[in-house]
Amino acid sequence: MRPAVVLLSGGLDSAVVAAHARDQGFKVHALTISYGQRHRHELVAAERVFRSLQLSSHQNIEIPLDAFGGSALTGDIDVPKDQEGSPGIPVTYVPARNTVFLSLALAYAETLGSTDLFCGVNAVDYSGYPDCRPEFIEAFQAMARLGTKIGVEGAQITIHAPLLEMTKPEIIQLGLRMGVDFSQTHSCYDPGLEGEPCRHCDSCLIRMKAFLSLGMEDPVLVRTPT
Repeated sequence: MRPAVVLLSGGLDSAVVAAHARDQGFKVHALTISYGQRHRHELVAAERVFRSLQLSSHQNIEIPLDAFGGSALTGDIDVPKDQEGSPGIPVTYVPARNTVFLSLALAYAETLGSTDLFCGVNAVDYSGYPDCRPEFIEAFQAMARLGTKIGVEGAQITIHAPLLEMTKPEIIQLGLRMGVDFSQTHSCYDPGLEGEPCRHCDSCLIRMKAFLSLGMEDPVLVRTPT
């Protein structure tokens, strides 16, 4: 089994990506990053997902991006509510987050002798984040091949983003086929004290709408009723 590093946030998309990498025959080394996010309940969810999917290993590291702020997820800025699809880059964008995360995953992969990194970025329901576009993934992959020992020695480092062009309902359907337990995930940007979803942020709205389009209720809402 070839080793692969999967960025595992504890959210819906990352859970599906981890299951996908596992089902593709990779030995999955999950990497979860605590970056000072206000929705820290996703860190607990990441551990639940790791155990549910029976992945090979799980690393947790801290990178305090809240030291810089600049985002509603890491600073003293209100998370927008009931504004799904608002134009422009939303205040929930964390400056350079995916660049930082993929760089850490790349460093981890190189120590494992792995040339495969997986992430759950999505360009369809990406809410305007510039680091969730195909151009970004392609550019980072090129950089990874240029700026690492294994890349210089000829390894074809690949950044796998299998959800990039999928809609949220399609992602959920893929996850269900692979046995992902979505009740173990966490997506809300502004959860309550016990991790209960706010039901009004972008992430909650996109997720709820996707489940409803499939004739289902979001299992997290069933688990944490109002």
